[in-house]
Amino acid sequence: MTQSTQRPNIVFIFADDWGRYANAYAKFEGPDSINALIETPNFNRVVDEGAIFTNAHVPVPSCTPCRSSILSGTYFWETGLGAILEGGRWDESIPTYPLILEEKGYHIGYTYKVWSPGIAEDAPHGGYRAKYEPSGNKWREFSIEATKLVPEMGVEAAKEVLYDETRSNFASFLEDVPEGDPFCYWWGPVNTHRVWEKGSGKDLWGLDPDKLKGKMPDFLPDVHEIREDFNDYLGEAQAVDAGIGIILEELDNIGELDNTLIVISGDHGIPGFPRSKANLYDIGTQVTLAARWPQNIQPGKVIHEFVNLMNLAPTFLEAAGETPPDQMVESLLPLMTASISGESSFGSGYVITGRERHVALSQQDGKPYPSRAIRTQDYLYIRNFAPDRWPSGHPGELIDPNIVDPEKMAELGAFRGMRSSVYGDLDGGPTKEWLLTNRSKPDVKPKFDLCFGKRPAEELYDLKSDPDYLINVAGDPEYSETVKELSSKLLKTLQDRNDPRLEGENCKFEHPPFAGPVEAKWYEERYSQIEDRKRRARANSSKHLKSQ
Repeated sequence: MTQSTQRPNIVFIFADDWGRYANAYAKFEGPDSINALIETPNFNRVVDEGAIFTNAHVPVPSCTPCRSSILSGTYFWETGLGAILEGGRWDESIPTYPLILEEKGYHIGYTYKVWSPGIAEDAPHGGYRAKYEPSGNKWREFSIEATKLVPEMGVEAAKEVLYDETRSNFASFLEDVPEGDPFCYWWGPVNTHRVWEKGSGKDLWGLDPDKLKGKMPDFLPDVHEIREDFNDYLGEAQAVDAGIGIILEELDNIGELDNTLIVISGDHGIPGFPRSKANLYDIGTQVTLAARWPQNIQPGKVIHEFVNLMNLAPTFLEAAGETPPDQMVESLLPLMTASISGESSFGSGYVITGRERHVALSQQDGKPYPSRAIRTQDYLYIRNFAPDRWPSGHPGELIDPNIVDPEKMAELGAFRGMRSSVYGDLDGGPTKEWLLTNRSKPDVKPKFDLCFGKRPAEELYDLKSDPDYLINVAGDPEYSETVKELSSKLLKTLQDRNDPRLEGENCKFEHPPFAGPVEAKWYEERYSQIEDRKRRARANSSKHLKSQ
């Protein structure tokens, strides 16, 4: 392709399950933070040459509904069956920023994950016709695939094989861009989602799990097994950063780097750790967010305003010179391009998050665990609409504290996609296995109960004194006015945006197809999509090998 001379290109780098983990955030957290241990030079480069957001949150900490919201620029409850994960279906009548840009002359494409799980996979970004993976998708399990190659070629060469995959996939997209046309590209690495290779944080990236000692959130037992699991996740985040560097390099090679709005983020917090993914605490909803657009975003800009990632859709449209549809929320463009932080009047000093059903089998009747939250500078207020349900899913047979057989715990704690029979909203892995095995021990039980036990209808955390949201002060008379104020602000937004959750028993999220057993047809279509994806990957891999 030749250099475009008109509208900017738009590149969105959006990693699965990537929370607020990047070295650039250590500047705001101090040398004792987890982010001081991770190396993300390419994310840091974007921050230095553009802007970093310190209070960015996802609309919902669950893959499908989060992506529904971001692509449509609306609250997740406004996206039909896109508001749930298992059983999700895309409503093609909902406008999305990539398809709007395509209508306006942009060449669109993506690699890896955009919108999934759901039917039809990646539909809001054009589906299979816009997918570019001619060199394969082994990056999906970066540490597993790289580890396989290490005995033959060593660590760095093994990683280079996967780097070449991303480089080649992106190059194939760029080759298809018509001369002079702007493009809109989505790079969606999945490797930060489980599963990853045990010990790979150290073996592939040189990260020492013991350096996490004393830095873990206080609701997690600070033991080696959990630290190592977290450390392996940080290694996957460093792989994402390496991919960011490849995208930047390729854009520079074709002379389009400075004519491109680059935005980088993730769809929610770390998987397989309690209170994170599928929860409305900061570790579940707060994410990285950085943007680079020379001549428009002041280098080194720090944005402390609270923002929601659903604000990105109208931002991309306005950057391209298009008017967002009326139903979309506020654009971040004025905030990003203001010369001094605070110059824009964006937002109201808080962000609204929520969730409905994540994994269908997590509750025994297929119901959701419905919650909404408001996060301000000093407080986190959560409204749980069904406090009689289990927030991480039903414990199943583990409701009996005497069941602690190690082999059984290993089986129940393993990653099984959406098929876990206990605490199904928590991804399986070493951390889940350890917590299940040790849940009845006196020094573990208080933390286990905090993470997995039922929660009251209202939660309030004073984050100034309780940054790990351990002490619920919603019932403390000293905080009664704060509860009243935050509840009022939260409910006003839900009312203004017609949240069905306020309809009580008549709420659609309590009834099929949003609740109850998922139709067999949905699973059939989903598994067919997965097999088709594998078939395409094998075919592409064969073509790639023949071309070498």
